Amino acid sequence: MEYRHYRNRNFRHLLAGPFIYSMIVPLVILDICMEIYHRICFPLYGIPYVHRSSYIRIDRQRLSYLGLFDKISCMYCGYGNGLLHYTSVIAAQTEKYWCSIKHKTDPTFIPPEHHKDFLEYGDEKQYRAFIDKKE
Repeated sequence: MEYRHYRNRNFRHLLAGPFIYSMIVPLVILDICMEIYHRICFPLYGIPYVHRSSYIRIDRQRLSYLGLFDKISCMYCGYGNGLLHYTSVIAAQTEKYWCSIKHKTDPTFIPPEHHKDFLEYGDEKQYRAFIDKKE
């Protein structure tokens, strides 16, 4: 709620509002598409489902001390940020299943946490050993 510290920016906040809240449309489309992918492909791959409720949490609107605008904003952020986190976990599980090779070292790239156990970029010997390993 950092915006409350910038009362003199009300006009800018009003201008930004339609852009922020119009993102609900692509978020819902992303949600539908990811859920279809998740529910169909994960069982086919043998990957356990990602529990949606562990990532999407919409609960702050129940706080009695928030005004209506803050409650709506908190619901929107809980859904949007939770959905993106949920989606990134589904994407990470997919990447672990299909690839599991780190990207080339670059000081400007921040690797995701799940890359820590991936094979080193350019290490063909490590790759071949992994491929030849029997289940």
